[in-house]
Parts: sequence; C-alpha cells; structure tokens
Amino acid sequence: MKYETVIGMEVHVELHTESKMFCACPAHHFQVGANEHVCPVCTAQPGALPVINGRALELTAMTGLALHCQVRPHSVFARKNYVYPDLPKGYQISQYELPICEDGWVDIDLEGGTKRIGIVRVHLEEDTGKLVHESNASLVDYNRAGVPLMEIVTDATLRSADEAFAYVQRIRQIVRYLDASTGDMEKGAMRCEANISVRPEGSDEFGTKVEVKNLNSFRSVRNAIDYEVKRQIEVIGEGGAVRQVTMGWDEGEGFTREQRSKEYADDYRYFPEPDLLDVRVDDAWMQRVEEHLPEMPDAKATRFVDAHGLGSEDAAQLAEDRAVAEYFEAVVAGEGVDPKTAANWMTGEFFRRLKETDEADIATASVRPGQLAQLLKLIGNDTISGSAAKDVFGIMWETGDEPDAIVEAKGLKQISDSSELESAVDDVISEQAEAADKVRGGDEKPIQF
Repeated sequence: MKYETVIGMEVHVELHTESKMFCACPAHHFQVGANEHVCPVCTAQPGALPVINGRALELTAMTGLALHCQVRPHSVFARKNYVYPDLPKGYQISQYELPICEDGWVDIDLEGGTKRIGIVRVHLEEDTGKLVHESNASLVDYNRAGVPLMEIVTDATLRSADEAFAYVQRIRQIVRYLDASTGDMEKGAMRCEANISVRPEGSDEFGTKVEVKNLNSFRSVRNAIDYEVKRQIEVIGEGGAVRQVTMGWDEGEGFTREQRSKEYADDYRYFPEPDLLDVRVDDAWMQRVEEHLPEMPDAKATRFVDAHGLGSEDAAQLAEDRAVAEYFEAVVAGEGVDPKTAANWMTGEFFRRLKETDEADIATASVRPGQLAQLLKLIGNDTISGSAAKDVFGIMWETGDEPDAIVEAKGLKQISDSSELESAVDDVISEQAEAADKVRGGDEKPIQF
C-alpha cells in the first residue's frame, strides 16, 4: 500500500528585542555568564508583576502581515500550566484562544513551481531557560527565560520532508528581512517541531500524528521527518498502530526517540493571565506597523526584473537576502552603472570572494557599494579591461583601496586613442624589421611573436 505524508510545522522564533517579554532584563543571552540577565520578574519572585513588551507585539504583527495574516484587534495572553523545570513560575505565559495573528499563508519554492502553505496562527509567548547537565546534577541558567518567543503554526498542507525544509527556510528568510530575528537555528534563535502522520493514498482521514521535537537545523528537519515517516509506515505494515506521542530527534544517532505521551490543550488548563491586560490595537498603531514593513523578497525580485531588466534567476538571488539586495541597489543608485553588469559582478566575483571569506558578512565586506560602482564605471568607459578589473577587485577586497588609485598605481589604464595605438604598432614594426619582413613574405609565425 502506498502512503501519503501529512505534516504541520510549529516554528519558534526568538524575537530581536532589547529586553525580555515581560521585564526589563536584556534579551541577549548568547555568550553571557549564567544567570546574569535575571530579575525578580523573570525569576518569579513573590509580588513581581509582568509588563508586555511593545516591540515584541510590533514584530509579531509585522511577521503576521508578511505572512498575509489577519491581525486581531483584540488578543489575550494566557497561562499555560505546564511544569517546565527551567521556567521558575511553574507555568508559561503564552496565547491560546485569541492569538495576535491568524489565517494567513506563505508560498514556498519547489522544483515543480510554488506551493501555498496555510498559516493557522502567529502568537507570542516567553522562552524557557536552559538546563545544563553535569555529572549527576542539572544546573539551570535563566538568562533565556522570558525572552520573547514567536510561534508560527501551519495547517496540514505540507506533504514531504523537502516541502518542510523549504518552508522553514522561507520563514527564516522572512524574519530576517523584517529584522525580527537572526533566525540562527544553530544558536537556538529558531527551533522547529513537526507534527507528522501518514495515511493511505486517496484517503481523506488523517492518521495519528506524532510530534517530533529538537529540530534545531535545516538538516535535522529533513532527516527527522524522513525517518519518522518510514517508522510510522513500518509500524502500520507490521500490523501495529501509531500512538500519539512526543518524540525527540537524536541527530547523532539518526532516529526519533519517544519522550512522553502527547499532551492535549486541556492538559495545559489554559486560562487568561490575570496579571496582564488584554491587548487591544487601534488603526493608528496598525498604520505605524505597516509603515515599517519593508518590501518583501518576492516583490523586490519582481521590481528588479521590471526596473533593472534583470533575469528572474539573478533577481531572485539578489533579493534572497535583504542586506545583499540593499547593497545591489546602492551600487546601481549612481549614474553610469549598468544594472545587468552590476548583477553579474555581484552574483559572480563578489559572491565568490564572499564565500571564500570565513564567517563572511556583506555588511562588513571591505569593498563598499560606492567602490564597486566606481569600478564598474571604469569598465563601462573602457578605462580598464574586464580581466584587469578582476585584478583590481582582488586588491580592493584585500586592502579596501579605491579602484582609481589601484588602476593608477598598477598602470592598468587601457589605450583607447587609435593614433596612439598606431604609433606604438609602427614603432614595433620598425624595431623588429626582420620579423616584419618574414610576415610580408608569407611566414605567419612571427605574428605570435
């Protein structure tokens, strides 16, 4: 029997804010000494009261708009009663029945074209702390506890590990474009959970879903889903039944491991958070959020095609990353720079150099947009040749020097005056009379000389 895979994704994104979700502690927790960024609120001391982070609300609403969601004018924070060992309150402040954003969609790029994935909700909650296991003890670091965490939940339209992989990449691209998060999965700034089930092809009924956690890289998203799908099919094929459980993905061993029975919403006993007011947004607030929404990658790529005459592939490549797109636009902003030439240089020589540089970041590249524009102008007005330009670019990359100064110092200017060229040719023929006579006599070998 052939089976169809059904997947729903939950992506947790740490938001890029200065402070935590409900207190004034710094949200930054990477490479910080244990328990340095804590206070009475995020450590749940008696009498300490939470206050909602307004910037976190804005970033979540912006993300919702980028995902074509409806932003609710009225949303509510709730207590999710679950004993996290690394959340000192003994519960998590999250959202349940009334999230900030709901009913959206996002398109993902696949080999056969694009596919639209439904977004059920985008809501806010607080992150947990970290447990560090040493010998027979478990230590807890609360620096991350209370950091704003945005959760994006899809419907069940994903059908393969490759589609889930493309979807998670798309979400990271969006949150980075919005500067809502770094999206670094390796550092835990973005984490994923997959709800996976299988059913006979042609069936309309969903199978029993299994939640797989600990997906902290793109590789783990693809590998964990592939493994879990095969496991479920084997269980059914052997006459067994898939149980609704929570599994953890073991990247080192390459298999899923059962962690606990799957909880239902009732198990969490959600109820409105009594220490927080309801969130109510008005038209003026929404207008401010919309004004700060940048042009998104698909729209930017389309504009690059229409305004600059780029091919769709080059346009998509340049629009993939916001910093790259802004660099390209800065290069072509001045007069005398051909956009197609600029695109070829950026997707070719520039990207090659960037890839060769360890931990390369276009924002810190030694060649700035104005310098690359000046180099392209030197090519365009025939001051230097294309091959010489690559040599000049290499020196610019290493030193940060201006292209004009490099061309002058290296004597790389082309001779474009025909009379000067003719004079040079006459001098060579005069000085090499014997070779010239051989050519006149029909021997073409000296031409190479």
